[in-house]
Amino acid sequence: MKFHKEGYTSLAIVVLFVFVINALADYYDASVYLKWFLYALSAFLLIAILQFFRSPIKRVTPDEGIVLCPADGKVVVIEETEETEYFQDRRIQVSIFMSPINVHVNRNPISGIVSYFKYHPGKFLVAWHPKSSTDNERTTVVVKNQSQVEVLFRQIAGAMARRIVWYVKENDAVTQGAEFGFIKFGSRVDLFLPLGTEVTVNIGDKVVGGKTIIAKI
Repeated sequence: MKFHKEGYTSLAIVVLFVFVINALADYYDASVYLKWFLYALSAFLLIAILQFFRSPIKRVTPDEGIVLCPADGKVVVIEETEETEYFQDRRIQVSIFMSPINVHVNRNPISGIVSYFKYHPGKFLVAWHPKSSTDNERTTVVVKNQSQVEVLFRQIAGAMARRIVWYVKENDAVTQGAEFGFIKFGSRVDLFLPLGTEVTVNIGDKVVGGKTIIAKI
């Protein structure tokens, strides 16, 4: 387990805040009860930041026959739908909701070449809202594997998540299970798979990024 690089700024702000409020409490000789409250608050903030930006070390052996889960969370959508941005045809959509307590590292579901990438500014509807996939701030990534199968995955900001980070661009070669991005606080990741793909999870399942097999191609 390591601390993710996206959390350095947040950690620095929390440490500074903790130092200031405790220094002020000592300077003004606050009551014992107030000091203990501030100690507890300080511990909570530090633990919360360390927990949120934790980044488990994953060792993944790429397998072209499977689609790996791109994020920790819970499966909230499995349905056939029209994908209108890139494929413009029917696809199987699998959506994973990430709560603030989940690991927020996003991982490549397949290996291959990034054939499409686009960032979309947008709204900040709650991540489970039906229109969050098309109206919220989001990124769209399409990766084509060696068998010419393309999988689209989309980072979607939620009501709390106001910053999406990505590490890929078009024509990049990416490896299954490697990091492709990070979303701060509650959010969602959508996958769009070819019709006929065997989905191996169910709605309500808790899934782990880089570990759970979402589907077999």
